[in-house]
Amino acid sequence: MPQPLSQEALDQLFVTARTHNRFTGEVSDETLHRLYELVKMGPTTANTTPARFVFVKSPEAKQRLAPFLDEGNRAKTVEAPVTAIVAYDMAFYEKLPYLFPHTDAKGWFDGKPEAHLETVALRNSSLQGAYLILAARALGLDTGPMSGFDNAKVDAEFFAGTRIRSNFLVNLGTGDFSQVFPRSPRLPFDEAAQIL
Repeated sequence: MPQPLSQEALDQLFVTARTHNRFTGEVSDETLHRLYELVKMGPTTANTTPARFVFVKSPEAKQRLAPFLDEGNRAKTVEAPVTAIVAYDMAFYEKLPYLFPHTDAKGWFDGKPEAHLETVALRNSSLQGAYLILAARALGLDTGPMSGFDNAKVDAEFFAGTRIRSNFLVNLGTGDFSQVFPRSPRLPFDEAAQIL
């Protein structure tokens, strides 16, 4: 039986973890591989796993991304050791004979309207992006998830000729706590949840 995590682990994943605006340090390729190995285990609808990740790490790749970032996101992203582009493959269902082999799940999506495919792909890649944030924190990295960029231009630069579309970005590295805003409030249980 799974046991509850320690309070220390919960703090690292949720309670004291913060969204960072400035980063230092390095993130090795080995760590990025370990990160993905964790992320891929998170559940998605019929194991569709539509997320595709581009880890923008080299100075050249950062310069390709920089022009498409909102002004407020540019410096912190260029300076971060790694920026993950969390994207989704609109042709995700082509992988279902491998990913969901016990039934013809590909037939559930093949030929369906683009809007339906986008709903499934966006929802599940967002889940996978959240797994990426938590997995990064579990591996001792800090994260800075954000929108604030031109999706169409990022798609043209990094995903031209594919059916892959960007969802959001996550900066990765060692966060600088001196640059973190004070923790914003969260809604109490009674305003955001109910037990029926």
